[in-house]
Amino acid sequence: MNLTQEDWVSQFEADENAVILDVRTEAECSEGIIPNSINIDIHSGQDFVNAVEVLDKTKNYYVYCRSGMRSAKTCEIMNQLGFENAYNLTGGIIEWDGEVVEP
Repeated sequence: MNLTQEDWVSQFEADENAVILDVRTEAECSEGIIPNSINIDIHSGQDFVNAVEVLDKTKNYYVYCRSGMRSAKTCEIMNQLGFENAYNLTGGIIEWDGEVVEP
């Protein structure tokens, strides 16, 4: 599900079962991440699928990338793998107004 920046943040902040997932490359992450996010690079192929498959499906995942394209694809993949709640950050970290920290 695609959420606007505002909805993504307000829903995430109210969600006690939330996990922030960053699907960018390691090089992109070195430029800064949203606090408390975990990184699984979507470009890592089968390793990406394997890493996602072992995540807790009872959690709610808030997914972002640079612009929102890779994270939208990630949400589709997660839905196919049985994750009910995967939320894409529309516009990605490019449009992010919130805090960014060093990984």
